[in-house]
Amino acid sequence: MNIIQHIQSKISEIIPKLYNVEGVNLDVQKNKTEFEGDFTIVIFPLVKLAKKSPDAIGNELGEAIKNEIDFIESFNIVKGFLNLKLKDEVFANQLSELQDDFDNLTPKNATVMVEYSSPNTNKPLHLGHVRNNLLGYSVAEILKADGYNVIKSQIINDRGIHICKSMLAWEKFGNGETPESTGLKGDKLVGNYYVEFDKLYKSEIKAMVADGINEETAKKQAPSIIEAQEMLLKWENNDPEVRKLWAMMNEWVYAGFNETYSRLGVNFDQVQYESNTYILGKDLIQKGLQDGILYKKEDGSVWCDLTDEGLDQKLLLRSDGTSVYMTQDLGTAVQRFEENDLQKLIYTVGNEQDYHFQVLFKILKKLGYEWADQLYHLSYGMVELPEGKMKSREGTVVDADELVEEMISTAKEKSEELGKLETLSDEDKVKSYETVGLGALKYFILKVDPRKKMLFNPAESIDFNGNTGPFIQYTYARIQSLLAKAEYSGKGNFGTYVPNENEKEVIMLLAEFKDVVSKAAESLSPALVANYIYELVKSYNSFYQNNPIVKQEDLDAKQFRLQVSDLVGKTIKKALSMLGINVVNRM
Repeated sequence: MNIIQHIQSKISEIIPKLYNVEGVNLDVQKNKTEFEGDFTIVIFPLVKLAKKSPDAIGNELGEAIKNEIDFIESFNIVKGFLNLKLKDEVFANQLSELQDDFDNLTPKNATVMVEYSSPNTNKPLHLGHVRNNLLGYSVAEILKADGYNVIKSQIINDRGIHICKSMLAWEKFGNGETPESTGLKGDKLVGNYYVEFDKLYKSEIKAMVADGINEETAKKQAPSIIEAQEMLLKWENNDPEVRKLWAMMNEWVYAGFNETYSRLGVNFDQVQYESNTYILGKDLIQKGLQDGILYKKEDGSVWCDLTDEGLDQKLLLRSDGTSVYMTQDLGTAVQRFEENDLQKLIYTVGNEQDYHFQVLFKILKKLGYEWADQLYHLSYGMVELPEGKMKSREGTVVDADELVEEMISTAKEKSEELGKLETLSDEDKVKSYETVGLGALKYFILKVDPRKKMLFNPAESIDFNGNTGPFIQYTYARIQSLLAKAEYSGKGNFGTYVPNENEKEVIMLLAEFKDVVSKAAESLSPALVANYIYELVKSYNSFYQNNPIVKQEDLDAKQFRLQVSDLVGKTIKKALSMLGINVVNRM
């Protein structure tokens, strides 16, 4: 328990005894005023309940806290704020306790599945997928760090009309080309044919409109879209030729995805395929029909009426018997809960799908699955560029692989400008460029609250100053260099050492780390961890600039400051790992 939690716990015990009121929680904050004291307590919530002045309450509460907590040295009251000053030895003891407790983890005895990535096999991963992957992976790592059992999962959308579009275009224009014959990654090759289909489809619509056909009719009757729909029906009927083409092109895509995942440093414990789970969804729908929960229209399509839930009517099976996204999502959810003992399932999906998940959860509840209450949509904002939105069909997306290469290349340029890596081997230099480039990308994306849309600016992200990944990685490298140079003797006992204000501030921030992780796990927001590290690094750099360490002649002061530095380094490394970011010892 850190100092703030300890004080809050004691206050919650003291208030009922002093004022005979329950359930009052007073906020304890670090003191940022010029008045003496390390912590401030806002006492206004008690004024009405206790029917006393703020000063009277402050004096009574201050005395009681001082009597109950032996590390409180003094207190003062200023305009309704109770300021507490701690004894100096508290901070040295706190540092020692934090080191002892650093790797301790209290298991939650609960399993959470985090779904992320879940791409379509008709195009390569782009910047939007990058935010999705980094966010889902980081949320999973933060939940792990908070004591949960975590299963990282993805459902690959490997079937449907969009997949057939790429397949059809390859049949028409591909001339048998393969990733090997073209030298292209498989996902990029298939994505090119998705763009080719769209060009063909639009040209057909344009020609039909020129012949006097209504545009909406043209969109439905264009030869290419009819062919794609026929191909989907053949696929669902297990046509051997269509299935063979589908399997071949999907294998190309999987190989390409895996390269990108490896580069991004994300992984999965379970992978499901829509081509398997959509059948499960169909079975659920048949049962829902039998039980009268779902209904069939005259054309044979199957629907769920959610108007009583404030939503709409939702199509679950088309009139030709083919399934929709919702069909497979129903089947996938049921399979996941049947195969795993889950207490929560988190879907990491963009906010354009908010309505879809509202509907999914309501339908599962209607079908009788009580665990539907344990489903959660981690809805995140889109990533935009200075030029605006990206469009896959038009081939105007920021390719994930190209983005990673650009980040690494920029990291190389910046590092060479600074001239810090001359003594490293070529292999170590390459590793450093990759670590810094990817760290910049990941930190820039994850420091933004997931629910907000964001503008991605590669040049800003790789700055070695300010709230960036490289700035934090550089501080870590500086600490490692310091510990090596200064002959750090390891954890010591500094109970009699009197820390200065810089040292106290760093120690108080270090004490908040586990609480920040818990809050990040609860709110599913890596931004809390990212911005905490930045605050810690800023505070440490201020301490570093103002306090001699290597040249400090007082041995206790030197070793104490090295111990602070060591714990800051460990905290940076651990926090960055929750964001999927690596560190280097030299930058």
